[in-house]
Amino acid sequence: MDPLGIKGAFLFSPRIHGDQRGSFHEWFRADVLAEHVGHRLNLAQANCSVSARGALRGVHFADVPPGQAKYVACVRGAILDVVVDLRVGSPDFGRWEAVRLDDRNRRCLYIAEGLGHAFLALEDDSTVVYLCSEGYAPGREHGVHPLDPELGIEWPAEIEPTLSAKDADAPSLAEARTAGLLPDYQQCLDFYAKL
Repeated sequence: MDPLGIKGAFLFSPRIHGDQRGSFHEWFRADVLAEHVGHRLNLAQANCSVSARGALRGVHFADVPPGQAKYVACVRGAILDVVVDLRVGSPDFGRWEAVRLDDRNRRCLYIAEGLGHAFLALEDDSTVVYLCSEGYAPGREHGVHPLDPELGIEWPAEIEPTLSAKDADAPSLAEARTAGLLPDYQQCLDFYAKL
């Protein structure tokens, strides 16, 4: 696993074994993740989304504690997966990183509690599976508008994004901060230390 520039985000590039029958790889190993992250991923929910090219989902995050860590893989098609540091007080606050996940490179992305997550489908029928440390709880779930100019996420210009009504109505980063919706960096660090 390779840490990204945002504390709490890791990229996993599996070893893929192939022969005339196809390929095999381990897309999740609890022990490997725990070695790098410092704790095991509490698996509470597994999700699967299938998206048309241009579907833009996120930027989503949950209240910390307990937050919702995610381990994301694209098992069909391709996505541009984005992590955003939404933790107020973080040295990386407002910073984002993007990685391509697809059904060829088989990479996976770990996103710690308190970080924002979004992805753009680069191909039709892009299928994303992700493991979550906590189940969906509507009262704890929030979003920041993925096209907020303050965030400045560099989505591919050749793809017209399609947002859900909820994501289109999400507040900007500044509005979410003013409303007190964003996680606090120190509270996140304290929460991680207890995991």
